[in-house]
Amino acid sequence: MKVRIGIDVGGTFTDAVAIDNDTYELIGTVKVPTTHTAKEGVAAGIVQVLHKVMEQCSIKPEDVVFIAHGTTQATNALLEGDVAKVGVITLGSGLQGAKSKGDTTMGDIELAPGKYLVSCNEYVDTAAGDVEAAINQAVEKLKSQQCTSIVAAEAFSVDDPTNENLAVKVCSEHGLPATATNDISKLYGLKIRTRTAVVNASIMPKMLEAANMTEQSIKGADIQSPLMVMRCDGGVMTVDEVRNRPILTILSGPAAGVAGALMYEKLTDGIFFEVGGTSTDISCVKDGKVMVQYAEVGGHKTYLNSLDVRTVGIGGGSMVQIRDGKAVDTGPRSAHIAGLDYEVYTDPDKIVEPRLTTVKPTPTDPEYACIECAGGVRVSLTMAGAANIAGYVRPEDYAYGNVEAARKAWQPLADSMGCTVEEAARKVLDYAAAKNSKVASQLMKDYKMDPRTTIFVGGGGGAAAVVPHLAETMQHKHHLAKNAPVISTIGVALAMVRDMVERSVTNPTQDDIISVRREAELKAIQNGAAPGTVEVSVEVDTQRNIVRAVAVGATELRSKDRLHKALSEEELLKVVAENLNAPVSELSVVARNGSMTAVQCEKVEKRLFGLMKKSVKQLRLVDEEGVIRLQKNNALVRQSTVGTWQNDLDWLLEELTVYNDGGTNLPNMYVVLGKRIIDLSGMQSPEQIVSLGNVELAGCGQQEPLILAATKRVDT
Repeated sequence: MKVRIGIDVGGTFTDAVAIDNDTYELIGTVKVPTTHTAKEGVAAGIVQVLHKVMEQCSIKPEDVVFIAHGTTQATNALLEGDVAKVGVITLGSGLQGAKSKGDTTMGDIELAPGKYLVSCNEYVDTAAGDVEAAINQAVEKLKSQQCTSIVAAEAFSVDDPTNENLAVKVCSEHGLPATATNDISKLYGLKIRTRTAVVNASIMPKMLEAANMTEQSIKGADIQSPLMVMRCDGGVMTVDEVRNRPILTILSGPAAGVAGALMYEKLTDGIFFEVGGTSTDISCVKDGKVMVQYAEVGGHKTYLNSLDVRTVGIGGGSMVQIRDGKAVDTGPRSAHIAGLDYEVYTDPDKIVEPRLTTVKPTPTDPEYACIECAGGVRVSLTMAGAANIAGYVRPEDYAYGNVEAARKAWQPLADSMGCTVEEAARKVLDYAAAKNSKVASQLMKDYKMDPRTTIFVGGGGGAAAVVPHLAETMQHKHHLAKNAPVISTIGVALAMVRDMVERSVTNPTQDDIISVRREAELKAIQNGAAPGTVEVSVEVDTQRNIVRAVAVGATELRSKDRLHKALSEEELLKVVAENLNAPVSELSVVARNGSMTAVQCEKVEKRLFGLMKKSVKQLRLVDEEGVIRLQKNNALVRQSTVGTWQNDLDWLLEELTVYNDGGTNLPNMYVVLGKRIIDLSGMQSPEQIVSLGNVELAGCGQQEPLILAATKRVDT
């Protein structure tokens, strides 16, 4: 049996899972304390948990076909201000160079209260003689200012990176890690590009050390598969890429959680809550995809694409704030910060003569409820305890504890509040729900989610302590993800797709090569790679007359074919009917391509007090697993093929193009090839649509089925 191993390095524990590579089913899980204080750092814990899971599951090194880990190290380094002092070498000349000086002066970036990323600047005039010598002088000056990591920044380096790359080379000769802004982003905007590069450079020394140690440890375990590291966009990258761009690992923990959840869930629209002991990470899934935005560091925008994850200080271990003996709030401190045990995981026989008192985890904190018992036992009142008392946690849930112990511990608070234990617990749950609901509601508003069809999904060990009550409060359907306690670690293990296609071709033509390349890409997409992330390398072996294409892509954050069976058409129509709140009899299948089905429902909308009526053709594009991938309120659809798609395109353009005083408004166009939705919206001319479409369809057979869908640009 071939196995995938995922390792998640958390602040408290390091988890590992083993996954069957063929079925994607969980084989085993292991947990060890995270080794922050070890000489090897967190790498020591990674080695421990790796050996433990291999021993427990009887896994041979040669059977490991994929291994990856997610880490909070970059995030924690920024939160704690444990970063290097960064030197910025600004390159330029004339007026543009003068402007670049201002755009690349970052000063001190506040990462957290009292924690700063410090940077210094040196300017190199690229029009004044020996540029390399000037860069050397700039590096020496920055070294004298105790800068241990360097950024090379020049306006328009995305077009001509020569000078930035030269600066990186010089820094390497000085033994300093360096970042070129053109390597961080290909977008214009020197200020944001430099800021992103400075954040990257600040964590390079620490991440380089950790990456080297971890890679050596994996090799020491005789595992031949290259070590991969979780990215903040839900994919994984090589250790070499971590050395160059460690910033990509920021927020990789929440990304792994969503990735894991959507391997198991048939989720079209939903809010995902990953609940730990201290906090809840909340993210949004729309049309089966997780929403992505530019990450912010210290309140400043970067060019780092990451999942839109919003964190709330509510978790399973959140403590109860009290004032005058009454509960007034929940969190943000958790029991382990105060060094206290959870009441619900304590032996009830130890809860003897409980007495309500208070504790302040830090001098500036408010007072939190603490229970002192005979014999010196002290426990905290927590969210987990409240949820167990109120009946939201089931025996099979990870957060399930001893309700008797929890009730005994909560009795003094209930007596002080003049209510029952259940009422006190619900009051605390309500305080927590108020915080989480505010963030969840804003997410749904930001992404125009329909509350009626948006499902809440819980992951993480504390999911049952938070999500069921929150869903009840906000009147949403909910469920806890399969294998919720290790959902992040599973996401790491399943975060990469790699497929290879080989064809025997004598004297291959360009069309032959394109065809093999496209086949590999489509295969990777079909197996779960997000289309925009797939990279294909092609090798032509002239001696053996073989064309080989290897496609590698980040996992698409949704269900896997291998985990779910294809639904019948009747079942698919039921899914769409529920989404549209319409009877199945009003739905019609208007197109299919083997992987996707286009379903429409025609509704009549009344306007102006019923005096006007408008027919609206609602479209839902659903895949064979029942995940709705595209939702449009008014669309025209054509069944097509690669060979005839331009004729159908012409028809759609003629029907939906709007001509007015402002010019010609072309419709939003979507071409659906297999599971891939090719978005051709925003093009300015029919020729551009045709040209881009033909590039995307290059190498496909003429009879390959397609679905074409279009909406008016002003009425989507």
